[in-house]
Amino acid sequence: MAQTCIAFLRAINVGGRTVKMERLRALFAELGLERVRSYIQSGNVFFDTEEQDLSALGRRIGRHLEAALGFPVPTMVRTVEEVEELVAAEPFAGVEVTPELRLCVVFLSEPLPGGLEFPLRSAKGDWEILGATPGAAYVVMHLRGGRLGSNPATALPPGYGGQGTSRFFHTTAKIVAAARKA
Repeated sequence: MAQTCIAFLRAINVGGRTVKMERLRALFAELGLERVRSYIQSGNVFFDTEEQDLSALGRRIGRHLEAALGFPVPTMVRTVEEVEELVAAEPFAGVEVTPELRLCVVFLSEPLPGGLEFPLRSAKGDWEILGATPGAAYVVMHLRGGRLGSNPATALPPGYGGQGTSRFFHTTAKIVAAARKA
């Protein structure tokens, strides 16, 4: 039975790597994925698939995109239900939101190494990982002079062998709502 999934793509429409959403949707359709839709220009693609191994599907999508676009596109695939559960779990409950904070979800290709003690904080104090599940890390970014000091995906611990792509938490909630509507 087909399920609706969301592909969270890294490195789309940043750093001069411009991809029109129409082209991106066509590349997904070339893989046999159905009802392909996109949300905003930052690499969020919804589609239906009967594929059950979402990790393997993410790697296959990433290879196809790299071959077509000429640059690596790490791809993390989640079901709509998985992202709804992530949002409903309120991973940032208790964090007082201020104009100097950004709440980010880093979607992971592999679980973080075991034995980490949360929260993990950067030496510069510009981010902290509050916690993680096998598929996501929950990062609070502290703005410096009104700007993010670094990409939230750089908060992943040294030696982490996987990939990550980040979305603001409020944007993640909007993405899953749009995927559910589509």
